[in-house]
Amino acid sequence: MSRTTPTAAHRGDLRDARYGEILLISPGEDGGLEAAVYNTIGLNDCPVEQWRALDAQSLARQFGVPAVYLNGPRFWLFDELRAFDVGETARFGDIEARRVAKVRIPAGIDLAHGTGKKSYADVVVERDTEYRYLAGRPVHSLLTPDGRTYVMQAYSHIVDDGQTMDSLARLGERLDLPQGWRYQVDTPGKDLLMRPVAGEAHVVQDELENTYMLLAT
Repeated sequence: MSRTTPTAAHRGDLRDARYGEILLISPGEDGGLEAAVYNTIGLNDCPVEQWRALDAQSLARQFGVPAVYLNGPRFWLFDELRAFDVGETARFGDIEARRVAKVRIPAGIDLAHGTGKKSYADVVVERDTEYRYLAGRPVHSLLTPDGRTYVMQAYSHIVDDGQTMDSLARLGERLDLPQGWRYQVDTPGKDLLMRPVAGEAHVVQDELENTYMLLAT
């Protein structure tokens, strides 16, 4: 692992760009679990063969953590990213990734072994980023009965590798949404900016492991 001073980064033309994340899971300060999140963005496009060759148990031994979760491949749905606090870079097999966030894992969810109900569970991700969705391009969202809006930040090939950007238009027909929730696709007339509040982003996943971030109001 190469140590670097945290820096800022900006990336454009990201819509439908493939990436992967490696989560190093360890005990948290509050007695629960947390994960250091390493992302391939800006380093590589998560090459499929190299990604498939990764072994979570071997990586856990290498990095001295109880468990590792391989979160990908995924595909961004926003157009531009600004990251204001980027950490060290590490090598996982033949793939490099950079530390970008920390996730607090809710009690009862075991990412490493796929146990516990994680679909539609609100998870806190500590990061300092800005996502920009350009005007005139589709935005896919989950709307809750209490007025919250979660905007899709990435679709996934973890469960269904047949998902594409085009297939998301009809995704709502496939989802088993919680009571009162609905799926919506619209095309904003101006850019949409997504920022965490006080360094905390609230994120949910659907049962296909597509990821959505809470829109701050």
